[in-house]
Amino acid sequence: MATSGTYVTEVPLKGSAEKHYKRWKNENHLFPDAIGHHIQGVTVHDGEWDSHGSIKIWNYTCDGKQEVFKERRENDDENMAVTLRGLEGHVMEQLKVYDVIFQFIQKSPSDIVCKITMIWEKQTDDSPEPINYMKFVKSLAADMDHHVIKS
Repeated sequence: MATSGTYVTEVPLKGSAEKHYKRWKNENHLFPDAIGHHIQGVTVHDGEWDSHGSIKIWNYTCDGKQEVFKERRENDDENMAVTLRGLEGHVMEQLKVYDVIFQFIQKSPSDIVCKITMIWEKQTDDSPEPINYMKFVKSLAADMDHHVIKS
């Protein structure tokens, strides 16, 4: 069995957890305009933008390399959490399992955190741990903060 693990971090954000959750659940098509240095495109392959079980394809840049990621979406409205389950793409060449959970938690009227949980399993023990992808998704949440507050 190949190595597996879980990374967890929190990103402090401003404003409303509901607004952040809405952006991540329903409005991924806005990401290229908001954080184009990270995300160059997001398309719906199956389902709707906000539908549970929808499949999306992301074009993004990680560590200076353009990559593609195909994911199945799970939405948890009660806990304001969005899960991206990896199906195909560059990251899946190294990993058997790649699930990223973005949960938005209201700490005070003006402060929230985005708790990011990454669950992963390598394809082989020789594959690198996905720490670069954890840094990438952490920077997505942090960089999206300004655009959510402006909206």
